[in-house]
Amino acid sequence: MTEAIRKLFAVMPFLFGIGFIAPLTAQLMAYWGVDAPLGLSRITFGLIFGGAWGLYANIKGRWL
Repeated sequence: MTEAIRKLFAVMPFLFGIGFIAPLTAQLMAYWGVDAPLGLSRITFGLIFGGAWGLYANIKGRWL
């Protein structure tokens, strides 16, 4: 059980990017009336953005 929790926390920045940053990005784009680039939907763009940022945080160990 401890090992499972350790593995979960190891990927937590990526999951946070997908689960929180992606919908937040899509909602902010909808609120401000901004269309996603390249003809993507807002949530697709948010998932790409949030996933990339979470992956960066996972690799580097920090968000900025």
